[in-house]
Amino acid sequence: GPAMERLAAWGMLQAIVDVTTTEVVQNIVGGVCDAGPGRLAAAYEQGLPWDGSVGAQVMLIWFAPTTIPERFRHRTFHAHNANVTLMRTTPDELREAGRSIAERLNRSPGPVRLLLPLGGLSALDAPGQPFHDPGADAALFETIERCFRSTQTHRLTTVHAHINDAGFARALADEVLAVAR
Repeated sequence: GPAMERLAAWGMLQAIVDVTTTEVVQNIVGGVCDAGPGRLAAAYEQGLPWDGSVGAQVMLIWFAPTTIPERFRHRTFHAHNANVTLMRTTPDELREAGRSIAERLNRSPGPVRLLLPLGGLSALDAPGQPFHDPGADAALFETIERCFRSTQTHRLTTVHAHINDAGFARALADEVLAVAR
């Protein structure tokens, strides 16, 4: 995310396809992948076409379990490996992330296509996986649907698929091609 934002600021991009925006919730709650408050800024500062989603908002990233702040110790975790621990986000955290994403994208003067994969946002929140929590995901989706301002150039689309499904990839590709024309 941060590298892409810099490339856009340097005028090296003509458009942005941004599916994994986890750094937004990282900035709000904590975690080691906090990109700061400028995440998604390229869309509004550069006016570049932006096509994307809310991938991986379901998790915060920490290092080894011993590095996780005490206030989070009661949460649901998944050990990605010995040095990376993932923590499930809560409905309240996702509501705040949804507001932030919508507000940032609403500022963009260029075309915006935001796709919400209603079937899930990460391999870890698919049915049967440790972060599966449709109610928490719904808090994110409902907040974005309430806060995002649809216009002639800004479109919000719900996709009845998981973010890792071929149906979601096709829907995103269709939006990217439509904006490119």
